[in-house]
Amino acid sequence: MSTATVSSGAFGAMRRDRTATRDRAYTPSTMLYAKRPARRGWTAWRGLALGATVVLGATVVAPFADAQPALNLEDCRLDGVSVPARCGSLPVHEDRLVRDGRTIDLKIVVIPAVSDSPEPDPLFFLAGGPGQAATALAGPMLPLLAEVRRTRDLVFVDQRGTGGSGRMTCAFFESEVDEQQLGESLQVESLPLDDLRECLAEVETVADPRRYTTPVAMDDLDDVRAALGYETLNLYGGSYGTRAGLVYMRRHPERVRTAVLDGLAPVSMRLPLSINADAHRALDRLFDDCADDANCREAFPDLAQTFARLIAELEASPLEIDTMHPRTGEPLKLTLTGASFAGGLRGVLYSPTLASLVPWTIARAAEGDFAPYLAQIVPLLDSGEVLNLGMFFSVICAEDVSQIADGDAARRAADGILGRLLIDMTASACTIWPAADLPAAYFEPVRSDAPALLLSGALDPVTPPRWGEEVLAGLSNARHVVAPGAGHGVIARGCADAVVAEFIETGSHADLDVSCLERIRRPPFLLSAAGTDP
Repeated sequence: MSTATVSSGAFGAMRRDRTATRDRAYTPSTMLYAKRPARRGWTAWRGLALGATVVLGATVVAPFADAQPALNLEDCRLDGVSVPARCGSLPVHEDRLVRDGRTIDLKIVVIPAVSDSPEPDPLFFLAGGPGQAATALAGPMLPLLAEVRRTRDLVFVDQRGTGGSGRMTCAFFESEVDEQQLGESLQVESLPLDDLRECLAEVETVADPRRYTTPVAMDDLDDVRAALGYETLNLYGGSYGTRAGLVYMRRHPERVRTAVLDGLAPVSMRLPLSINADAHRALDRLFDDCADDANCREAFPDLAQTFARLIAELEASPLEIDTMHPRTGEPLKLTLTGASFAGGLRGVLYSPTLASLVPWTIARAAEGDFAPYLAQIVPLLDSGEVLNLGMFFSVICAEDVSQIADGDAARRAADGILGRLLIDMTASACTIWPAADLPAAYFEPVRSDAPALLLSGALDPVTPPRWGEEVLAGLSNARHVVAPGAGHGVIARGCADAVVAEFIETGSHADLDVSCLERIRRPPFLLSAAGTDP
């Protein structure tokens, strides 16, 4: 095992442009995998989730007209958002079939429309993950939905098992990150199953993990719609939120006026089997794009071969690195294998702006300088809010892993290295986590005639356009738009928010001008810490 000492601050102070900020703002909807807990193995699931709510008082405003049952909303504000909101909760039965026993209070945030005479159909936001809290994303999503809010209320509901809606958590999931654990997260090769068993025992004292699947949650969502007095609604879902949206469209078709589905994750996806193939396609495309760019090709010749050699070297001889934590400045010891290096790189591919650094990052690492890599990866592992991993496992184990035939996971894990650890660890977790038994019909393609706008980023490493095409086949009134230079989450790029607003306003994609989306290109590759200049 070789050893190196590096500084993690090599380009930590690089300027973020507006596009980068918007890319990062949408990263919360990334599917697979999330943040905390910090103990060994769990930070493999890290992602980014932003925002929180603070209730300002107990001022009760009138519920929406004809709400059944009545729902009291209190004045509240969202962290980082200047506009007022209304907050409340709605109790639902954990077991919706028997409608008895334990209940869950669903956390609800409504940001009223700017107009004094708003349209009667609001926009409901569906968070990603699975496991993100919708209300925690109200802040970063508000600027992207500002045009929609001119005439429509925005509604954020924490899905059961997330945020303020009966979070399925345990002390293990909630443990704080320290530098040792952060370092261990980059070298983990297996899941701490004993810790997961202890966590499950704790969770089962307050929740039945089998009751936290997507169809149950979408019936909850319709209860919220009814309680708020809305006859119909518009849906926006990103990543896992697209699956939730599709399930709502199937279970409550008469309630859907329009649906915007951004980064498609259909019920047939069978995560995490697709992780390797989709991530490697995205990385191969990056290699091809670099080879087609004269400056990138000259700076980083044979980039694909350089990456392959680097991975082989790290697999044969893992590298111990003594560095500093980029946020705290504390000493940090890391051990990088080929699989952990590749897995970290996969997370960077979600954002084309961050991915513009990948050729340089690979080239520097191949020369023994891992500072650029660490400056990108460690902040992602140590990011703020969390996915709820209890809810995550309840969904993935019931809706995805349950449909994986024996041997498929091992075969797909062997297909490549970018997603190998995630495939192995998720399959292991689902041998322990209880899974609901869903009917075969759930996994059939969703059919709907509701107006739908499907958005895909051609550079997306987890929900690429092929999944949008699969969903499109079942929707008779849908349009699929691919943004060539977008990654995971199109709404945060260029004119996408305006296109979404126009579609929702008109309720039709027939005359929708999407040419601005089709002109989005990959950001220029950075050739050094100095930028894009040769």
